[in-house]
Amino acid sequence: MLAAMAGVKHTMIDVYEIPPKRLRDLNGFGPRSEEILAEVGINSVQDFVEIDPYDLYAMIKPMKGMGLNSIYAIIGARENVSWIEIKNKRKTEILMRLDDLGLAPK
Repeated sequence: MLAAMAGVKHTMIDVYEIPPKRLRDLNGFGPRSEEILAEVGINSVQDFVEIDPYDLYAMIKPMKGMGLNSIYAIIGARENVSWIEIKNKRKTEILMRLDDLGLAPK
C-alpha cells in the first residue's frame, strides 16, 4: 500500500497478500460475480486484471441489477478494498469519470 500512496504504480495482484486464483477470491466477489463476469467474457483473474474497470462496467451496466455499486465493487476488487469504502471515499471521483465516459446514471 505504501507504493500506491507514494504514487508508484502497482499491479492489482500486489495488493493481495495471497494472489487470488479465482474471481470469487477477489475482495467482495463471489460465485454470482463470477457468473456475471463470465457473461461478458471475463473468466479468470488475469482477464479481470487486463481490462479497464470502466470498460468492464460499461459491459455489465446493461445487465439487470447492475448499478453504481457494480463499479465500486470492480474497483474494490482490483484494490482489495471493500466496495463500501470505495463508495464512501471516491464516489465523486468515480461519478465524474463515469460522466466523462457517458456512463453516469441519469
